[in-house]
Amino acid sequence: MHCPFCQHTDTRVIDSRVSDDGATIRRRRECEACGERFSTLETIELKLPVIIKSDGRRDTFDARKLRMGFDRALNKRPVAEEHVEAAVRAVIHHLRMTTEREVASRRVGEFVMAELRKLDHVGYVRFASVYRSFEDVADFREELDRLERDLPGEGQLPLLAERAPAAPEKGRKR
Repeated sequence: MHCPFCQHTDTRVIDSRVSDDGATIRRRRECEACGERFSTLETIELKLPVIIKSDGRRDTFDARKLRMGFDRALNKRPVAEEHVEAAVRAVIHHLRMTTEREVASRRVGEFVMAELRKLDHVGYVRFASVYRSFEDVADFREELDRLERDLPGEGQLPLLAERAPAAPEKGRKR
């Protein structure tokens, strides 16, 4: 590791610490020549597959685009930031687990929909409406019916907060 101050080629590690998520290591270093100290972050570099777009173009995977898709679908929804981050990491994990060098964007979309379905039903339907190019209300209705069918025992989707039953009015007999 070159010293960022004097460009000397020898630096020694003084301290190493694993980050909270276990994905990076922070190393505190000292230059042998000038004595300056600096920190480095070491991360695992895994090559993610190339994404094949619906028009046939090939594009490198971009985690920022993935995150923007989640953010758009979950805009103004009550989903904790750490849950969104976990969902993004889960999609990236699915991509890493595929041993393929190229993955169709449709497959990435399916991974995203699976994660959104766990997080928030409204966000899931929002994403599905764009992803599956809904053209009319019937398409929405079909997707909502499919969602309700696949969620046994949950009944109506929790679109509105549950209200407490109203107290009986005074003076009225039951």
